[in-house]
Parts: sequence; structure tokens; C-alpha cells
Amino acid sequence: MAFPSAGYLPSPSRKRRTLLPWLALGLVAAYGLSVIMHWDDRAQLWVKERFESSAERVSSTWLPDYVVDIDAKVMPGVGDAEASDLTFNPKTRTLFTVTGRHPFLVELSLEGDVLRKIPLVGWSNPEGVAMLENGQMAIVDERTHLLTLIKVDASTRSLNHADFKSFDLGESADDNKGFEGIAWDPKRQQLVLGEERPARLFTWRTDGRGPLTGDKQALPNNALDVRNLSGLTIDPRTGHLLVLSADSNLLLELNERGEQVSFMTLLGGFNGLANRVPRAEGVAMDDKGNLYVVSEPDLFYRFKKQ
Repeated sequence: MAFPSAGYLPSPSRKRRTLLPWLALGLVAAYGLSVIMHWDDRAQLWVKERFESSAERVSSTWLPDYVVDIDAKVMPGVGDAEASDLTFNPKTRTLFTVTGRHPFLVELSLEGDVLRKIPLVGWSNPEGVAMLENGQMAIVDERTHLLTLIKVDASTRSLNHADFKSFDLGESADDNKGFEGIAWDPKRQQLVLGEERPARLFTWRTDGRGPLTGDKQALPNNALDVRNLSGLTIDPRTGHLLVLSADSNLLLELNERGEQVSFMTLLGGFNGLANRVPRAEGVAMDDKGNLYVVSEPDLFYRFKKQ
């Protein structure tokens, strides 16, 4: 039997030299991905979470304890319109989402069933919605940079933009990535507004019943280490702000000082999710601490604390 000569067999050193460029490329790609996904920041926060006391966990929302119990439920009739944000109405114990592609205000049950669709006449690209007081709601139109205060009750069948007062949010660094998240903070009597990219936070004073007062004010954004901002909600029990990022597949909890407290990864295999939330665009929390998320184009999720 003939054997190949040693000259035809690659030496171990030659194998190593061949693999080194690929190994280096893989390390660079992994590092780049970790920076883009902010895995280094998530790792620091994960370590910090391990040392939080029981009292600190109880006083916060504590997202690691949430587990999905409605996973990727399709909302009939919403897909073509594309769900974009979410808010909870404590009076009716229902949810409202706005759709950006074809403007509608859609009322949902807490199980994600569509109860009614209200046409938004005159809106261009509604991307944010927040429930205030006494049936008043705020809708943010990303394309026109306007915040409009509307009134909704059980008899509302259509809403015309020209019938309501609007407030100019001003220009954004990227006109196609403007104001998208909005949440009502009853404790501090203000709306919290979120700019999509770069992710930034602002507040605007209101008592929730009347118009906005003064001008919007910028908040420190040092803790917003996310690729974009797609939704906001306030935990009514703790007053903590929850920041949703579709690009980072992440829900982040900030305390009243704007510091990161906890986070939840919206990837398959975490918090009971079977698969990644495709495009998380809206988040809401009810008065019992249940958490709701909508994803483009028409998926509904509910998480409960264990």
C-alpha cells in the first residue's frame, strides 16, 4: 500500500496559520455584534441584578421574574395596518394600540382580542399612544412631528385630526426616526416622550385632563444604551419607566433617577418565549403588574410575574 509522502500532509503549524485569519475574523465579528447588541452592558446589568436585595427587587418591576403566558397571538385585521404602540385604560380595563401603515386606533381585550377599530382620519403615521385621564389620550405622529390630544369613549366610531388640539414636537435628527414612544406619568403629572434614534427621552407637563403646559424638557439619557427606542410605559405601582427597543430585542427598566434596574431579553428561550419577538413596537403595563407587548405586524404577547 502506498502512503502519501510527508510533504503532502499539512503540518500542525501550517494548519494553525491557516486557521488564524478565520479565528481573528470571528473574534472581530463577535466583538462587533456584542457592541451593537450592547451585550457588554447587559452583562454588567446582569451581574448587578444578582446582588440586588429582596427589598430592592420588591420595590422595582423586576423584569427577570416575568414569564410569557400569551405568546405571539395573532390580532385579526391588524396585520396590514401594522401595530405600533400600546397603552392600558384602567377605567375600561382594555388596551389600545395605534397602527402606522393604515391609521387606526384599535381597542383590545387583555387577552389580545380585537374589540373595535377606530379610523384615524387626517393622521399620517401614528406611532405612539398613551392613556391619560377621563378618556383623554395622546397620539404621536412620527411623520408630522405632532402630538394630538383626543377624547375616546364607548360611542367613538371615528376620530378626525382637525377636531383636536395638536402640539409641535419639533424636528428630529432623523426625520424618519422621530418621536415614537409616549407614556403618561400620573405621579409626576407629565408625559414621557421617546425619540427613536438616537434614543432620547423628554417630558412635557400636563395634568392629564387639559392641554400640555410649557415646553418639552430633555431628560438625561446616559442609561439608554439601546440601538433604538420603540415604546415606553410607566409601571403604575413603582413609577419606574420601561423602555422597549425593537432593534436590541430588549425591555429595560429605569428607576426615578434614570438608572438601569433590570432588563428582559425578547429572544426565544428567555422568559418563556418560544421564539424571538420579531419587531417589538409597543409595551403597556396594567394596574396589577401584568405586562403586554405588541410586535409588527400583528402579534400580541402577555407576561405575568412569577
